[in-house]
Amino acid sequence: MMEGPHEFLCGVVEGFYGRPWSMEQRKVLFQWMQMWSLNTYLYGPKDDLKHRLLWREVYSADEEAQLKALVCEAESRGLTFVYALSPGQDIVFSSSCDLTLLKRKLRQVSDLGCQAFALLFDDIDHSMCQSDTEAFSSFAHAQVTVANEIFRFLGEPPVFLFCPTEYCSSLCTPSVSKSLYLLKVGEDLLPGISVIWTGNKVISRELSPESLAEVQSVLRRPPLIWDNLHANDYDSRRVFLGPFKGRPPGLKAHLRGLLLNPNCEFEANFIPLHTLGSWYKEGKEEGKGDEEAYSVDRALSSALQDWMKELSLPLQPGRQVRPTDLKPLTLSVKSKSSDSSDNQRGAQPKCPITSSRSTGALASDEIPADPLMSQDLKAGENQVSRSFSHEKISRRGLCSGKVPLSEAQVQLLVGLYYLPHEHGPPAQKLLQDLTWLKANCHCVSVNGNGKKASPQKVEEWRDRAGRFLAACDDVALLHGAVVNSINRAVLYDLYPYIWDLRNTLLVAKAFICWLGERDKGRILSEGSPLGSWKNCFHWCGASSGAELHGVEAEPWVFKGGLSGEVQMLLPVGTSSELFSHPPPLFPTSRLYNIRPFQQKDKVELYRMVRQLHQRGKGSQDAAISHPDFIGDRCLGASLALCPEYSLVLEDELGVCGCAVGILDVRSFAKRCQASWLPAMRDKYPSRPHGASGHTATKEMLLYFHEEQDYPDSLLYHFPSQLRLEALPELVDCSVSRSLLTALLTALKANGSQGVFCEVQPTDGLRMEFLTKLGFLEILRGEARPREGVVLGRLL
Repeated sequence: MMEGPHEFLCGVVEGFYGRPWSMEQRKVLFQWMQMWSLNTYLYGPKDDLKHRLLWREVYSADEEAQLKALVCEAESRGLTFVYALSPGQDIVFSSSCDLTLLKRKLRQVSDLGCQAFALLFDDIDHSMCQSDTEAFSSFAHAQVTVANEIFRFLGEPPVFLFCPTEYCSSLCTPSVSKSLYLLKVGEDLLPGISVIWTGNKVISRELSPESLAEVQSVLRRPPLIWDNLHANDYDSRRVFLGPFKGRPPGLKAHLRGLLLNPNCEFEANFIPLHTLGSWYKEGKEEGKGDEEAYSVDRALSSALQDWMKELSLPLQPGRQVRPTDLKPLTLSVKSKSSDSSDNQRGAQPKCPITSSRSTGALASDEIPADPLMSQDLKAGENQVSRSFSHEKISRRGLCSGKVPLSEAQVQLLVGLYYLPHEHGPPAQKLLQDLTWLKANCHCVSVNGNGKKASPQKVEEWRDRAGRFLAACDDVALLHGAVVNSINRAVLYDLYPYIWDLRNTLLVAKAFICWLGERDKGRILSEGSPLGSWKNCFHWCGASSGAELHGVEAEPWVFKGGLSGEVQMLLPVGTSSELFSHPPPLFPTSRLYNIRPFQQKDKVELYRMVRQLHQRGKGSQDAAISHPDFIGDRCLGASLALCPEYSLVLEDELGVCGCAVGILDVRSFAKRCQASWLPAMRDKYPSRPHGASGHTATKEMLLYFHEEQDYPDSLLYHFPSQLRLEALPELVDCSVSRSLLTALLTALKANGSQGVFCEVQPTDGLRMEFLTKLGFLEILRGEARPREGVVLGRLL
């Protein structure tokens, strides 16, 4: 059913960079649109090969059948199906051949039943080839000439859209009213053609009648809004679940229509589209003013209630009922997003989901029956093998069934991933508390000048720290609930985002816990050779993400959303490689915690490193009669002399990893020589009684009798040292990254400018892990022949 030429077009544009939706998902979309009174769908996914890159090629017979079925499905739902083509990247406007190919392509689509079209010239270079320069007076002249001819060729359909290269105020040169390009478009484009516009920005916080009046005057027609409010293709760490907002219903009097370009992840669009429907439907009701017609809070509440019902459905990824029967249902798709330098409509595109192995999210055509629970169970079986903590297995709940998310969890989820220019209440509270704790961390410091904060100020800091830690725990529980959700379609679309936030908050929580350990010497005195707590004041004074995220800036100026802002509030926040990595292929709901070392942890940590050593060396070291030797050698000095830089990783089964650091290796070495090494030499004599037949044992016991030093050239740039240990049974290796990042955060806060660690050259996995986190080989061979390779990175 076609809309009348003057009816307001309101609906969805599938126009993002990244993997297009499947046929099944589009059918669900049409059901939603019919239910919410939306009337228009524009097909224009940037990464459909034959929409943009290979626009000259006609569709194959199979592709024709899919496209025709899509057009018929839309028509049966009462929707206007608009087919869009983007030839602007390489079209020669003066070429009769290119014009013939363009007509052939659109005629093919017209013969399939499509009666509404769009020509898109967005995100392209303004330059023209020599033949076009000779044939046309300007870039606008070339585009308008082709658009007018195609419009007439198609019989002047009632819906024909044109997207200009200057499609928002910020892209106009020098301004909207003085843009020669827009003035030419408004003057020469046939009146039956509607012009696409995004607002003041590519992603506009608000749209106002005043700003649209200027555009309407220049274009000589009311524009159609291509609304990028919920588009997330420019940042792989952001998704937007919040309501349609910032567009008063009165705008409709100044517009031809409004189409929402939504999140790439299909399941993330329920609330955005539901509330768009409320905006369109309620705005049409007569006798109501704009304020009464559409309430964002009321629309969001209604959408949340309906989404709760959707989340309780046992849907498989891709909306499939039987995964074994899946078949690809999308049109031609590029394996990677192309032309990233031109992508202004969505800024820089994030990597499309082309393979579950590259992103951690399974594609709809490569999903096993349900790998999540089976993998978790296997991990649980592996964890039982921990001889020192198997008795805690009952705490884990391995066989928990799939359940819907609670209403409070859904509200939290939406609040954490709200809108590009605005955080929801829980996200705002997280950032406010972390910012305040960061700015007032001197309250819990131990300074050499003897000054102390008032007890009231200290209590306030600890109260706010407690609230912040509880909020981090809520996000960790939400992560587990999403993993265990009965709706697997939502899980696979949203998991990378909640996983990323959980890991970032794991580091932030560990850092706040570390700051709060006032009685454990976490803060340096003024006499420290590396500086003092004033180093923390330096990063406390730096601009936060919220300050960098200006109202007038496009949302991609500051990357990462809530995760990125939390990251930037940490001392190592500018080191993106520590925070941005693909999620695991198999999500796990296991809870993890990173906290400061306590003396009671020593037995567990010693047992863990001994077990790890025995696994790596086999039985050759079984003759060592000292059960503490491996622990003393690997961790003992750090735990004894600088426990303030020792962090413990634990899960529901207990301790499963640790990271120990030395802030100043030079001063640490002197302390070792004075106290630790003499004690160890007494404990492990170089010629132990009864060890004459065990060469390996004697060689290892000599460890504490050898000189251990590092060249000044190393310590000048890398004054700090670290060691990381973690059980290989960890299902989600990202927690090891979070553990290491938490330690680097503490070292950086107290003035370290660089850190190094020693790795056996045969330990390929550890070398690869550290290299991905920015470590480079800095010493080998003659410097430390016993340990092998020294890797370092600057902070």
